[in-house]
Amino acid sequence: MKNPFNTMVERYDSWFDRYKNAYLSELYAIKKFIPKKGIGLEIGVGTGRFAARLGIKIGIDVSVPMMKLANQRGVLCIIGRSENLPFLDNSFDFILITTSICFFKNPEKALKEANRVLKDTGRLILCFVDKNSFLGKKYKAKKSPFYKNSHFFSMNDIEKMLTSANFKISSKISTINKDPSEMSSPQKPNNGLKKSNAFIVLSAIKNK
Repeated sequence: MKNPFNTMVERYDSWFDRYKNAYLSELYAIKKFIPKKGIGLEIGVGTGRFAARLGIKIGIDVSVPMMKLANQRGVLCIIGRSENLPFLDNSFDFILITTSICFFKNPEKALKEANRVLKDTGRLILCFVDKNSFLGKKYKAKKSPFYKNSHFFSMNDIEKMLTSANFKISSKISTINKDPSEMSSPQKPNNGLKKSNAFIVLSAIKNK
């Protein structure tokens, strides 16, 4: 089967317009942790929906068709894998990974690479849909071509991988407590983890 991230780019990108309130809810939560200054990178930049809105100028992905859209949104894209980042050590002030960790072939190695290219004073912003949440369960059961080879994680899974990659979580935010199709307006993020929320945003620093 052909890679849907190369052949169904418009279908993927249209999700953000179709479920705009969910998209904006995620943006509002992530923005809480984005530094006002510094050079940022989004790993798994996709079509640039997050990087462009959050002022992140550099992105990396494996899908050229998706990166073409990100380029049109003002993001400088580089083709490459999260497990082998084509950047020097200590290159970035902050790194964003938005939900794409469920598609990484080796997420633990990807987090170690993120640690390598992040400055000692830098920040990792990691976002994911908890596999135990109502939305995580729906996405796992959904017969979508985009989720066919995905692997969702729990908060406990993510914490273990971050620790192994020499990161320490400094803050947590969560949002989205109802199905995106039922959202009539964007939701404000909650500080910390709320059991009813499916979308989690973590801010992590290097464990010195």
